[in-house]
Amino acid sequence: MDFELSLEEKKLQEETRQFVDREIRPLVAEIEKKKSYPIEIVKRMGRQGIYRLLVPQEYGGVYETVRSLPICVAREELGRGHNFAGASIATQGLGSYPLVLAGSSEIRKRYLPRVASGEIIPAFALTEPEAGSDAGSLQTKALREGDHYRINGIKCFISNAGIAQYIVLFAKTNPSLRTKGISAILVETGTPGYEVTRQMEILAIDVVNELQFKDCLVPRANLLGEEGKGFTVAMQTLDLLRCSVGAHAVGIAQEAFDLALAYAKKRVQFGKPIAQHQAIQLKLASMIVEINCARLLVYQAALAKDTGQPDVTFKSSMAKYYATEMAQRVVDQAVQIHGGYGVLVDDFPLERLYREVRAPRIYEGTSEIQQLIIANHFVREKKN
Repeated sequence: MDFELSLEEKKLQEETRQFVDREIRPLVAEIEKKKSYPIEIVKRMGRQGIYRLLVPQEYGGVYETVRSLPICVAREELGRGHNFAGASIATQGLGSYPLVLAGSSEIRKRYLPRVASGEIIPAFALTEPEAGSDAGSLQTKALREGDHYRINGIKCFISNAGIAQYIVLFAKTNPSLRTKGISAILVETGTPGYEVTRQMEILAIDVVNELQFKDCLVPRANLLGEEGKGFTVAMQTLDLLRCSVGAHAVGIAQEAFDLALAYAKKRVQFGKPIAQHQAIQLKLASMIVEINCARLLVYQAALAKDTGQPDVTFKSSMAKYYATEMAQRVVDQAVQIHGGYGVLVDDFPLERLYREVRAPRIYEGTSEIQQLIIANHFVREKKN
């Protein structure tokens, strides 16, 4: 059993790390100060070719098919640099992979090459005020009207919606059904009846919006796949990208560990660096063990997806659950090692990491939902 990345994957890892050091880290102070959408990150990631990992080679991608492991390798390094960089590869993927899975040839040709280059920004609109973990409770409706769908409803916590050129909307085409009534529809954001009603401020720098659809008419040709298959499209998309949330968390945790170790080596108390005190050594040891365990879970889940294993949902849920919970613990310990300096704003980056590490335990399935998926895997297996 080989636990090493391939030479190609190691090259991607090193190139992304160098890109982050060269192009992302110098922007962080200004991004945090302005607290506005860091479009420059998107431009630089596009020029670097990072978004090409998200589409098939036929449409400008790197690989013949979209692969999870390279996305995870890149996202870990991006997560070390800044939350938005790590989140950006995911939001581009969430908005493009449904097209890969279920888009018509015309839709793929029109949008995917521009997603790969970073020319356009998509969004993935699933969550609603009354439908978070329970996607079957969606209230947004897309009802047939001639050659169009008439869409009405509200979406919330939609990343990138305020600056996206199109969104993948999940709505009920058959309101009498739960998940089997959900369809996936591509909506261009300039369509009359589409409105961004609120910028939702969250702990870390991001673009998260509330949307409203009022008699928004969209061509039926924009349906992705078949009516009633939207929930499947959403879940398959999350299976690809959920373990990359774990990779993002590993990146944040690794950054926190590196900062804590460097600080502990130079901070002197009681006549010697605190890294030589047993209490700090125990913290550092626990932190790095957890980081490496999480990274292996992420790689296992990504490989399961890339090789078509049947238990990919189970493995990606384990990776996402453990890695995000681990990162919260590691960042907290890194703050503790820094003492008062760990909670200073601006002077030390730990305060920023402390804000960035919280949301991954919620989005793309809460930790509690991941635990239920993990447990049900064994319950169903026993029944069968």
